[in-house]
Amino acid sequence: MTEVNEELDARNLNCPLPILRAKKTLNKMESGQIVKILATDPGSVKDFESFANQTGNELLESTESGDEFHFLIKKA
Repeated sequence: MTEVNEELDARNLNCPLPILRAKKTLNKMESGQIVKILATDPGSVKDFESFANQTGNELLESTESGDEFHFLIKKA
């Protein structure tokens, strides 16, 4: 089981707010720490893949549970 250092609830927010809030959260974290993000915007799946590629942070997990999307991102 992966240790999560922060959890971000971005449910009911539409693009680009989940990404902006994730960026703000990651900026406060130390390298190697992990944030779990909860979102409901279906576009967030591709958004977080792109975000990880562009920022160098690692997208550890991307899962769907009902109408929610869960992401684990490890800060570079």
